[in-house]
Amino acid sequence: MRQILHLFILGTAIAAAADNPRAYIGVITDSMCGAKHTMGIRPDDKCVRECIKNDPKKWKYALLVGTEVYVLSDQQTPEKFAGQKVKVTGTLYAKTKILKTAKIEAVR
Repeated sequence: MRQILHLFILGTAIAAAADNPRAYIGVITDSMCGAKHTMGIRPDDKCVRECIKNDPKKWKYALLVGTEVYVLSDQQTPEKFAGQKVKVTGTLYAKTKILKTAKIEAVR
């Protein structure tokens, strides 16, 4: 019985930690181009928007943090921040590289 209680407490702690939002600072991009906008569309914000409009079921708004690209769960708000440095508050699901977005704000 004691072992079951310990496993329950451990499982609850892991689940709580997994849904703990934190801040990520990066640039709003798209899942097609990521860090390198090689489609020949300039400036980068226009390239991001064009890639999404090209096939919104396939390409998604994403956050570029260093070399990592995280697809954002919110696909409406990032449009106004395309190509800009932002702070995204949310929960990252590392296996799927999806960032469950709670808040997006510009960074200067």
